[in-house]
Amino acid sequence: MSAAEKENRTVVLVVDDDPDIRLALEMLLGYEGYAVWTAKDGAEALARVESEAGKGRRPGVVLTDLKMPRMDGLELLDRLRERSDPPPVVLISGHGDIQTAVEAIQRGALNFLEKPLSEERVRVVIRAALRETRLSAENQRLKRQLGERWELLGSSAPIERLRAQLEQVAASEASVLITGENGTGKEVVARNLHLASARAGGPFVTVNCAAIPEELIESELFGHEKGSFTGAHERRIGHFEAADGGTLFLDEIGDMPLAAQAKVLRALETREITRVGDSKPISVDIRILAATNAELAAAVEAKLFRRDLFYRLNVVPLHLPPLRERREDVPALARHFLLEIGSRSGRSARTLAGDALALLASLDWPGNVRQLRNLLEGANVFAQGAEITRADLEQILETGPGLAAPAPAPASPALAGDPFGAKTFEEFKDLSEKRFIELRLAENGGNVKRTAEQLGMQRSHLYKKLDRFGLK
Repeated sequence: MSAAEKENRTVVLVVDDDPDIRLALEMLLGYEGYAVWTAKDGAEALARVESEAGKGRRPGVVLTDLKMPRMDGLELLDRLRERSDPPPVVLISGHGDIQTAVEAIQRGALNFLEKPLSEERVRVVIRAALRETRLSAENQRLKRQLGERWELLGSSAPIERLRAQLEQVAASEASVLITGENGTGKEVVARNLHLASARAGGPFVTVNCAAIPEELIESELFGHEKGSFTGAHERRIGHFEAADGGTLFLDEIGDMPLAAQAKVLRALETREITRVGDSKPISVDIRILAATNAELAAAVEAKLFRRDLFYRLNVVPLHLPPLRERREDVPALARHFLLEIGSRSGRSARTLAGDALALLASLDWPGNVRQLRNLLEGANVFAQGAEITRADLEQILETGPGLAAPAPAPASPALAGDPFGAKTFEEFKDLSEKRFIELRLAENGGNVKRTAEQLGMQRSHLYKKLDRFGLK
């Protein structure tokens, strides 16, 4: 075995006041390929752990006797658990100490071994402890990555105010309605609420209410039994049931059909759901977060959204500011997105030239943070050097949608953009179509699904037109 391999071996710390047991375990574990540290009591073991920590080393697992002079196994367990990176602890107990060993498990020990020690049992328990350590480390790494992915970036006054609100709201179980323009980061806020809550260890389930056909929405939300309808070839668990113990995020809640709204309201009030084709209620423990870019209060008045569901969801309202109201956050967001793009491509992240950064800070971002990310991704493709220049950005801007701020809504949509002032027939057609969609959308309180039905148009087709005309 090379010196490097010896240095990288997993360490097992053996703690026992009996020198024969220490020697026997050292030989057994050394033969298994582990590096073995030994100590005659808890005090010596703790001193070794602290000393090695200064060199950047730590035991992968601690194997300790329960009864020892100076510091016994239980006290050593408690002291190790106080550390920021506690190793798993396996206790060695005599037959009369089983009750104490069980108490130790309750206090955080991973397992215990009963004397006389079985070599095979020692091997199995040590391997299981190390596997637990690896899984825990991987879980922490993934949680860090998840936290970084959904980090709320910026230091502007609106974002600092939102952070303070999130800190207060996360600790509660209250339903939250998140509002804001498209691309402002409503899902990011929902993820932050989940990760900062007591439900962080549970599932986070996202439902795009606008993307589910009306005839399937009940099955999607509540699940169905095999044979409950044509095409139901097997039992399916719905989103409510999948989110049990965690958080259910209902995105684009304003596009949910009225019939489904009634059933969602009942599920929220009773904390029970019933799968399609079944009569047995199933209890669910979930927290509801909902998001919309529509004016739900107006939809309520237009009888397009249930008033009682609106009040049930709007217990805690959170409004996200558009990017144009927090321009000072653009540099931090841009740097983050470029690092993310570089990491994803396996290359060093590009930086922004001064003139490029100045251009970004001057734009109005009708598509908000999502539009900024997409622009930088496109510019990163065209950039030749280590920096993204203003010319790289302008190359995307020339062919993409404009970045002017959306004009304030007029008092009457019918007065906006007179098509008869158009210079070409194509411009006349575009203005006429835009005005027609604006009018129908206003009549339906901003409800895209209802507007698409009224126009006899596929909802996906209407969404494309909303994007094209900048109406989203």
